Amino acid sequence: MTRRQLFQQMCGGLGAIGLNAMAASYGGPKTAGKAKHVIFLFLPGGPSHVDMFDPKPALEKFAGQRPGSVDLRTERQTGGLLPSPFKFQKYGRAGVDVSELLPQISSVIDDICVMKSMYTFNPTHTPARSLIHSGSILATRPSLGSWVSYGLGTENQNLPAFVSLSPGGAGGPQVRSGFLPSEFQGTPFNDSEVEPEKMIANLRNKVLDKDAQRRQLDAIQALNGEFSNGFGADDFLEGRIKSMEAAYRMQFEAMDVFDIRKEPDAIRAEYGTTPFANGCLLARRLVEKGVRYIHVNTDAGQDWDDHKDIEKNLRKRCPGMDQAAAALIRDLKRRGLLDETLVVWGGEFGRTPVSESGTGRDHNPYGYTMWMAGGGIKGGLAYGATDEFGFKAVENRVSVHDLHATILHQLGIDHTKLTYRYAGRDFRLTDVHGEVVK
Repeated sequence: MTRRQLFQQMCGGLGAIGLNAMAASYGGPKTAGKAKHVIFLFLPGGPSHVDMFDPKPALEKFAGQRPGSVDLRTERQTGGLLPSPFKFQKYGRAGVDVSELLPQISSVIDDICVMKSMYTFNPTHTPARSLIHSGSILATRPSLGSWVSYGLGTENQNLPAFVSLSPGGAGGPQVRSGFLPSEFQGTPFNDSEVEPEKMIANLRNKVLDKDAQRRQLDAIQALNGEFSNGFGADDFLEGRIKSMEAAYRMQFEAMDVFDIRKEPDAIRAEYGTTPFANGCLLARRLVEKGVRYIHVNTDAGQDWDDHKDIEKNLRKRCPGMDQAAAALIRDLKRRGLLDETLVVWGGEFGRTPVSESGTGRDHNPYGYTMWMAGGGIKGGLAYGATDEFGFKAVENRVSVHDLHATILHQLGIDHTKLTYRYAGRDFRLTDVHGEVVK
């Protein structure tokens, strides 16, 4: 048996978890960022901005019509303008528009900056999702969370720097490390469960106890040292050993931090009982333990992709999301964590103001809404604007690259300096794009 085969077999338990790195290798210049952590609340499918945060009276005025200015290309055949069936009110000190669908988020609007002028570069789910997560449609590019963990590392050596929470625990573009070293890849967990051992695959070694695992790891490290001295470092083996070491440490602390059953009943009731609620509550617990970047999916598919029956779907879907997202903001604030935790909310694009299938809306990459809270962001305001119909961002436009530059800035990282050399050139998350939103 070769040494490689030996390690591959020994990594079958703990190493199969493939956990994140415990230290970053970026040493570039940093700004005076206020945020230490990021929680990205992701709504896959594309939530409708004109039904949640961006009211457009012109949709009612020209209902069913297609004025000349509504000439942007859509993915599918679309009809006339579709008014929102939901009522809007102004909330907070500055009077920010919020739909009746989101009564809980409206109650914390003074902590939120609503960016109404987002835009992206692709109208199709997979490439648009890749863009929001990595700044590129290419599958080889690292995700935002991987760049953050590469840039800042973790505050807790017993937990990964980058965690992804979703029903079923699936990975995807939000966790990939691309050409960055594999230790910066996100670690996925299943937030449909509330028991840590069901949430985290292979959390405990069912064959070896703690002392035996430690002896095994020490033996592997000794063998690896001999190999490196004689033949040079092997990146594949080093990566596997790092995964094993991280998983060994994590199995003991994770049993505590991932057990949301330890939370008071009142706190769990405040968040709700959906997988997304579990994810938001876990995100707060992970921030308390020093995890740097937490991605939380609202669902396992793309539930916000409302090509038809949008009114019925949003009335059913929004309450759970609204409750959990607002509870997270309130909970972080109560614990003094909101100022150092940047919360980002949104999907890969928005939805059209024109109808599809009579009762739905098509994909809209030209203009949509996201919001940020905490982490030094000024709350209680709306930034930017779309046109009179909500089709295209026209004022203070914010691209996905600008969003990424701003997130890094709030973390104290200059997005033009966070680079990694690959295939003969220096790459960065924002590539040659991106301006910090101020």
